[in-house]
Amino acid sequence: MYLALALFLATYVLLLIFGKYRAYIAAASALLFVVLGILPWAEVPAAIDWNVLLMIAGTMGTVVLFIESRMPALMADIIMEKVPNIKWAVVALSLFAGLISAFVDNVATVLMVAPVALALAKKLDISPVPVIIAIAVSSNLQGAATLVGDTTSILLGGYADMNFLDFFVFRGRPGIFWVVQVGAVASACVLLYYFRNLRQPVESGERTQVTDTVPTLLLVSTVTLLIIVSFVPEKPAVTNGVICVLLAAVGFLRKAGQRRSLAPLGQFFRELDGQTLLLLASLFVIIAGITRAGVIDAISRLFVNIAGDDLFAIYSLIVWVFSAFIDNIPYVATMLPVVSGIAALMGVEPYLLYFGLLTGATLGGNLTPIGASANITGIGILRKEGYTVSNRDFMKIGVPFSLIAVTTGYLLIWFLWR
Repeated sequence: MYLALALFLATYVLLLIFGKYRAYIAAASALLFVVLGILPWAEVPAAIDWNVLLMIAGTMGTVVLFIESRMPALMADIIMEKVPNIKWAVVALSLFAGLISAFVDNVATVLMVAPVALALAKKLDISPVPVIIAIAVSSNLQGAATLVGDTTSILLGGYADMNFLDFFVFRGRPGIFWVVQVGAVASACVLLYYFRNLRQPVESGERTQVTDTVPTLLLVSTVTLLIIVSFVPEKPAVTNGVICVLLAAVGFLRKAGQRRSLAPLGQFFRELDGQTLLLLASLFVIIAGITRAGVIDAISRLFVNIAGDDLFAIYSLIVWVFSAFIDNIPYVATMLPVVSGIAALMGVEPYLLYFGLLTGATLGGNLTPIGASANITGIGILRKEGYTVSNRDFMKIGVPFSLIAVTTGYLLIWFLWR
């Protein structure tokens, strides 16, 4: 157990220090877990959640086509036509990013909405830095709302065997979707206050022309089919993942047929975020290794020893500790089995703690620039445009936004699920 724990801690430290290479660090660590005999080779395929990986890969492909169709740009244009000034334009763009992010990966959402924000800032001669930050944190918030909204939600759905509708209504109670919406309303008030002095009028320009409506249909079909199969009992474990991949394949095969070329099929594989997929696959192996070695049980007992039999104290620890300083994907992947172990030791249902974990990791990831991938992406976009974003710049928006959103979710989840 001590060897597995030492390797696990070393891996996490390296992930924090060398974030750019985290996929390769995790892969090397996973290989060491196997080579050192902590996890037998024969158990590696079963350790990887293939359904999660397929869902992410398929959704990524469909989102690429969705962005290329220019439908998100058209939706943003329509929003711009409805707002009276810059303050409301920024808040509307942020809420729009959140709406898209409930069904599209957070990073992809930032990539598709940021160009609109940059064009708006340039046109109105304002700094795009706070605008892009607002879009990034709003994307992170809504990523927890649905099964397909973020990698962390997909991880929870796979681990807890939750379907698409469970995020809306679960065991007769309101699901986390509604908790996120209350947090969104509360945090929108923070943005309205922050941008209160930007009252210059917004002039609407020419609307973007959508080049293809099929990608939008594919995205809607993905969500619809995920809802339908949620009612199918005893379905294969990879059902959701296969749906996402097949619909993405339909889109790229159609594109290949239109162009009479296989190039779009190559594009599908190039557009996949291979590093995220490698990171997740490696984390699954690492977590299986530390679980087999008894580390997860030891961490669970440590949490229980710290908080005793006080469920509220355990819940508070899970929501508020660590998530702001560790990328939310490895944090959630690691903590899901820990949370399950804690619930088992306390003799309670784990769902309160699951939802608290997702709230803390996804919403709390907005406290710092490195707390979530969408934040890193937004800062990277600004860097390419020649803007330097300091921790202070980010935290002026991220801290109040997160504190309001997390506190709202923290209290509401406890009220609904305690």
